Amino acid sequence: MIRTAILCTAVTLLPAMYSAHQDLPQSDRKSEVVKRGDHVMGFSHEATTHHFRLFKDGGEIAVSANDAKDKSSVDQIRTHLGHIAQMFADGNFNAPMIIHDANPPGVVTMTRLKGQIRYEFSETDRGARIRLVTASPETMDAVHAFLLFQIIDHQTGDAPTISAIRCF
Repeated sequence: MIRTAILCTAVTLLPAMYSAHQDLPQSDRKSEVVKRGDHVMGFSHEATTHHFRLFKDGGEIAVSANDAKDKSSVDQIRTHLGHIAQMFADGNFNAPMIIHDANPPGVVTMTRLKGQIRYEFSETDRGARIRLVTASPETMDAVHAFLLFQIIDHQTGDAPTISAIRCF
C-alpha cells in the first residue's frame, strides 16, 4: 500500500511537470492527448468513455460507447482494444507513447517483464475491456503506475485506489 501511495503521488505530478516542461497549459495538454488519441484509437473521446481501474492483481482498461446505438464506436473500440491487448502482450507500447507524447510510467518495467503480465481482452455491451493480471510485486507497481498515469492524463475521474475485487 505504501508503494502504491508513493506511486500515486509521483504519477499525479507527472502531467503537470510534463506540461510545464513543454510550456503547455494543462487544458492544452488534454486537448492534444484527445486529438492524438482519437487518431491512434480510431474513435472519438467525445463519443466514448474510458476507465482505468487498479486491482490487487493488476488493473483494467475499459472503453464504452456513450450511446448503445453507436455501433460504429462499439466496433472500433473492440478492434482497437483487441489490437492493444496483443501489442502490450508483445511488449509494444507505441500507442500510449504516441497518444501521450511521452513514455508513460511503468512501461519500461512492463516491457522488460512482459511475460509476467496476462492481458485478458473481453467484449462488453458497449465496447471492450482489457484486464492486466500479474502476481509479481514489481510488475504490479509498474501496471499501477501506468494506469494511474492514464487516469490523470485522460482526466477520467477514476479513483486512484486499488480495489480488492473486480467490478463488472
